[in-house]
Amino acid sequence: MSKTAKPTIPDWAGKTIKYLWIAFFGGLVFFILFVWMVSINFLGLFGTLPDFKTLENPESELASELYSADGVLLGTYFRENRSPVKYEELSPNLVNALISTEDVRFESHSGIDLIAMMRVFVKSILLGQDAGGGSTLSQQTAKNLFKTRTDASQGVLSSIPGLRMLIIKTKEWIVATQLEKAYTKNEILTLYLNTSEFGSNAYGIKTAASTFFNKTPAELNVQESAVLVGLFKAPTYYSPVFNPENSLRRRNTVLYQMVKNDALTEDEYDSIAALPIELDYRVQNQNQGSATYFREIVKADLLKWTKENLKSDGSSYDLFGDGLKIYVTIDSRMQRYAEEAVAEHMSELQKAFFKEMGTRDPWIDENWQVIPNFIEDAVRRTEAYRLLKTRYGNDTDSINLKLNEKKRMKVFSWEGEKDTLMSTMDSLKYYKKFLQAGFMSMDPHTGHIKAWVGGMDHKYFKFDHVKQGKRQPGSTFKPFVYAAAIENGYSPCYSVIDQPVEVYIPGQPAWSPSNADGKFSYEKMTIRKAMAQSVNSVTAYMMKKLSPKIVIETARRLGITSDLEEVPSLALGVNDVSVYEMVGAFGTFVNKGEHTTPYYIDRIEDKNGNVIQQFTPKKKPAMSEEHAYLMTYMLRGGFEEEDGTSQGVPWTLREGNELGGKTGTTQNASDGWYMGISKDLVSGTWVGGDDRAIHFRSWTAGQGSRTARPIWVKFMSKVYADQSLGITKGSFPRPERPLSIEIDCDKYEQDSQKFADFDYDAKKNDF
Repeated sequence: MSKTAKPTIPDWAGKTIKYLWIAFFGGLVFFILFVWMVSINFLGLFGTLPDFKTLENPESELASELYSADGVLLGTYFRENRSPVKYEELSPNLVNALISTEDVRFESHSGIDLIAMMRVFVKSILLGQDAGGGSTLSQQTAKNLFKTRTDASQGVLSSIPGLRMLIIKTKEWIVATQLEKAYTKNEILTLYLNTSEFGSNAYGIKTAASTFFNKTPAELNVQESAVLVGLFKAPTYYSPVFNPENSLRRRNTVLYQMVKNDALTEDEYDSIAALPIELDYRVQNQNQGSATYFREIVKADLLKWTKENLKSDGSSYDLFGDGLKIYVTIDSRMQRYAEEAVAEHMSELQKAFFKEMGTRDPWIDENWQVIPNFIEDAVRRTEAYRLLKTRYGNDTDSINLKLNEKKRMKVFSWEGEKDTLMSTMDSLKYYKKFLQAGFMSMDPHTGHIKAWVGGMDHKYFKFDHVKQGKRQPGSTFKPFVYAAAIENGYSPCYSVIDQPVEVYIPGQPAWSPSNADGKFSYEKMTIRKAMAQSVNSVTAYMMKKLSPKIVIETARRLGITSDLEEVPSLALGVNDVSVYEMVGAFGTFVNKGEHTTPYYIDRIEDKNGNVIQQFTPKKKPAMSEEHAYLMTYMLRGGFEEEDGTSQGVPWTLREGNELGGKTGTTQNASDGWYMGISKDLVSGTWVGGDDRAIHFRSWTAGQGSRTARPIWVKFMSKVYADQSLGITKGSFPRPERPLSIEIDCDKYEQDSQKFADFDYDAKKNDF
């Protein structure tokens, strides 16, 4: 029996196989050595990798968040608008869409998907086909977290074409495997979603869900999840806002990937794929959302705080990247009611202003004549003019040419933004014709500011009219005169005749104010009624009895910090103050004589919820409880006395309720004010032109009872209607001790012998 001959392998084939094995093992050794050298950044050739501590605590820029007292996110401060979420806050639709599209073997691999890498190698490198990137979610998370592709993380060899990407990929493999050891799969997936960019200034899934759909990540449905996951491929190209057709096509691709991964049925795919993309798009910025003016005021305070306070490691806090959580006293519901009240009234008031103005310009002098060159003078105070001046110097022709050059722009209107063609001069003239407003409401017992409206639209009118802006308060300053009188023993029943008063100061002309209507009634009236009717002559008489120095001292204790001149006309509010100051001062009356500086930041926490600083209000005794109560009684006169300036407030607000209020209107009706108090809230409103020369031609139309008071009425009506706020009608608490000053005016007139002090020498020097 013959044996079959054993086939022999040609020498060339054996050698080829031998060399292939040598090449394979050599390549394997080289690859292992290469990975090792990259991991330690051998001789600094490859660039740095994060150490274990950094992997355990990865840093990414987080937006600092501003929360209201009732837990509503009011806004954020950021360079990258990113706020983190936990895995439990993610919709299952989102998780399924992400895994199905970006990494179908996410649950089974350990950071590197060898099957995907082989697919990429064969199709992309050998066959020249597009087979995708092959990166796992862990690798993409590494790229997001540690910026592996930026120049800062590259070494010397990264400048060699082709080698740079190999080094980058190797780093991402290394970091991905380390992330898999340090984190669970759910944590890695959450890290990826928190660190990814979605376009439209949205970083992280929380901001993206809010930006595109006005939802939280937990609320996203299947199609919305697919839209957002589709953005990972190219945020701009697949943007549902800027490229909706591309986005729709990409969304359906993601949905089909979910079908292939058994996360969606064919029938579900067919029905969902036919739906259009429905957005609720709102890019977060400081011009949109709630409490826009307030957020800017808080930002300035927070930037100052970050400079004055250091972390435990000695570094400074970063408001725009540290993910701080700032809790403020604003109530989101009251804030909404305040913004609605301002918008509802100011839109109607503006119509009345335009109607009265007609074709005439509203900037008029004390003789009711249009001020010449008003806009030309105003433009010189603008940033646009300063830039042109820097560019053209003294070439006024070029400057004027540019100032009058028409260009397309969006402008504010109460009917919404309008597209138009205007020059810089046109737009300045257009905006100068708008009335402005400021409103603030505070809990007088805690000092917590509950609502703050600094203007009508922060995008177009940046100036805050609550704290930044200061204007003459007019008759709303009178309560400080009467507070000084009460403290000096005068009863609200003290009577004075409404007649001309002359006050003399050495070296100055006599001051003799007229009443708002230019008439004197020569009626004897109590100072409560005089304040209720805002009678100037009686206030001037009380200033004469007291002196400006005493009134200033009283106003200072109550909370007025602005400069006050020691002149008799101070009684009628001739010195500029802010709404912020006035609300704080009036709050002293309601808070039993204790002044609490209005405050709005409650506490600051770090990104992990640790309290960094707890703020407390500044309190100080300003007047006795009895005197404070008597001032609430005086302010109630506006509602209770005949012809009081608050008589026009609807009965629905007044019924079963004690309210106090004071109107204010300055000369030529340039400023309209209203200060309103209840047992729970103190609020202040100012309305006027951007410039004092801009005002109603009719003093009646421009008085505070018509321009400012309606905002307070609308606000309080909305507040009382919302029972969830706990703001109820009721009375101001009366002191437990009997009053030492009589407020029963019939009894006061019978018992007192000093109530009718009318006969005085008007010629003498009083001060």
